[in-house]
Amino acid sequence: MTASRPVPTAAPLDLFGKPRSDRATRVLDLIAETRLRWTTVVNRKAPQGRVDDRRTPLIVTERRVEARDNDVVSIMFTAPDGRALPAWRPGAHLDLELPSGKVRQYSLCGDPADRHSYRIAVRRIPDGLGGSREVHEALPVGTPVTVRGPRNAFPFVLPGYGSSASRVHFVAGGIGITPILPMVRMAQRLGVDWSMVYVGRSRDTIPFLDEVESFGSRVTVRTDDEHGLPTAADLLHGAGADTSVYCCGPVVMTRVIAEAVAQRPGVELYSERFSAPPVVNGTAFRVELARSGTVVDVPADKSVLEQVLKVRPDLAYSCRQGFCRTCRVTALSTDVDHRDTVLTDAERAAGDMLICVSRCGGERLVLDL
Repeated sequence: MTASRPVPTAAPLDLFGKPRSDRATRVLDLIAETRLRWTTVVNRKAPQGRVDDRRTPLIVTERRVEARDNDVVSIMFTAPDGRALPAWRPGAHLDLELPSGKVRQYSLCGDPADRHSYRIAVRRIPDGLGGSREVHEALPVGTPVTVRGPRNAFPFVLPGYGSSASRVHFVAGGIGITPILPMVRMAQRLGVDWSMVYVGRSRDTIPFLDEVESFGSRVTVRTDDEHGLPTAADLLHGAGADTSVYCCGPVVMTRVIAEAVAQRPGVELYSERFSAPPVVNGTAFRVELARSGTVVDVPADKSVLEQVLKVRPDLAYSCRQGFCRTCRVTALSTDVDHRDTVLTDAERAAGDMLICVSRCGGERLVLDL
């Protein structure tokens, strides 16, 4: 943002139409803290320093089924003493510490103006790694939990305040609607020109359908059973030049959009996925776990974390994208190919390594595990 950017002359309404005198200041604060996150290229950013690791105790106060197939549930959290919670902005997520000790990340999909509750939504994945099943089965109302954050790796950059585009186009696939919903509400409230395509297998499987369709003709809902698999042209309908595209959903969908946007001059892409990114320019190597002497092979297309979990299933991890620090370990060998976005030079020099994305620069990596 530069000094020549226009500044709002009146405080806009909050996300649900209530006047708030400090909203304009909050919008500018949002932009000042925003960083672009591109998925059309592999982004080897400079270290950005420590993220906020504050831990906040909360309690489950509400559960709702949000899809007709019963596989998506929303969870509302509040502080046990009813105090105000740390502020957040569209695109933010929480690191949720589950009763089992697992840590999982979930996008905030409620109202940032509500300082007393957080809402997330989780789709049950029967053959997953257990986090979603635990949310569905082990978090009844009254359950105490601990969260870290909120953190924002998918910030919403408003046209005219950090983005050169004049309009916004949203694409959400299934549970990928969760970070998009607060962005849509903010765009609507601020009078931004926007459109959205929301896709899924069927109307029974996509969550928050009533909330999404309440925005009227700006939203196109496409389901595979009614319309077939969407093409890039279907997903980007209405996204011409001078448009910012915000996309969240399955890896296949985000890849199709990234490839299409790369061929559209003047279109900006901001994207988030809920799974680990593919390994790029990887080579095979071996990892030795120093405390046990166990040696693990890491193929060129697999992460260290993925392979180490086969022999150390208790190892903590969360984002699998190199920014939450949950999987940080100490490397006893020095030939580390750092691919994270958060460790400082001092931390790297001390041997810190994020094994979800970083690799070995040679043939053998020794970890203090």
